[in-house]
Amino acid sequence: MKKEKRQLGYQFQLYSEEKKSPFEKLFDIFKELITHTSGDFDEALDWLEQLDREYQLTDENYTLDDFVEELKEKGYIREELKPDGSYDKKITAKTERAIRKNALNQIFGQIRKKGSGNHKTKSSGVGDEHTGDLREFRFGDALENINITESLKNAQINHGFGEFTLHENDLIVEDTHHKAQMSTVLMIDISHSMILYGEDRITPAKKVAMALAELITTRYAKDTLDILVFGNDAWPIRLKDLPYLEVGPYHTNTVAGLQLAMDMLRRKRNTNKQIFMITDGKPSCVRLPDGRYYKNSNGLDGFIVDKCYQMAAQARKLHIPITTFMIAKDPYLQTFVDSFTESNKGKAFYTGLDGLGEMIFHDYENNRKKRIR
Repeated sequence: MKKEKRQLGYQFQLYSEEKKSPFEKLFDIFKELITHTSGDFDEALDWLEQLDREYQLTDENYTLDDFVEELKEKGYIREELKPDGSYDKKITAKTERAIRKNALNQIFGQIRKKGSGNHKTKSSGVGDEHTGDLREFRFGDALENINITESLKNAQINHGFGEFTLHENDLIVEDTHHKAQMSTVLMIDISHSMILYGEDRITPAKKVAMALAELITTRYAKDTLDILVFGNDAWPIRLKDLPYLEVGPYHTNTVAGLQLAMDMLRRKRNTNKQIFMITDGKPSCVRLPDGRYYKNSNGLDGFIVDKCYQMAAQARKLHIPITTFMIAKDPYLQTFVDSFTESNKGKAFYTGLDGLGEMIFHDYENNRKKRIR
């Protein structure tokens, strides 16, 4: 009888692009535009019309009117009656979720949803990820973690091959990682410097924010997520507000943002807490004890910077790591973020405006630096 020969190695074939419907192609572009326009449907459609004229995105078989009609049919937009009797088109919660998912795929494209969405710790205990180690059964261990083969072998060793008996001290379980919940506060800088000198820093900031929010709410479903924005002051916002964020005529009160973030985390019962901060890295404002604001937009003010370092150190004492997403490449601002993150022993991601597909990741806790693509 001849054995079948198996072919070993890789098999290559020509790449065939995934076929998309006209709606899917336009919807991919629309999600980008609606992010840039902070949820303004009419402005996004104007941009789409300009792109259509330049690149012939549609034809007589499928027009932009068809696309808008399909958006309505699929529940991505709704019409609201205005006081003058006309209708205004608004994006729906379904579109907001699609935008967040799109941002997640762009920024964390290699990350996939899996498991129950909890965070591994260095400790073993009750969990659902096996370590590969075996140990004696302890009260509270899940029955499904009992290793039947090892337990039966133990019973035979302990009691012989006569009448079979199995006692509690014969049981062997497969050890698992203990998994913990995490409470996260996401801070987003909406100061004027996020659009200064014609640089659009708020759009990549929103993309990072939406990607992180989508990652946490889908992959880590048991976690809590609070979101705040900071300008002259700091205030909380809802998850659904992320696509609509706009920059205001504000300075950057990083200290106020950190104070509010830590206040939010103090109310959480979870022991694991963290702060994600998205900023261009330039603090320019603090509120003084008498209620007045001290502002200085020229460079990095030593008084303001020191207050930021103090907050970073305070968060470290409370065991709250801060991960900073730096949406700028100015060397002097990166130097500040370096010192700030080192004070907290946290982590920092550095990215420019050309694209968020590549980031420089610096883990100050483990003193490691690497490039992420």
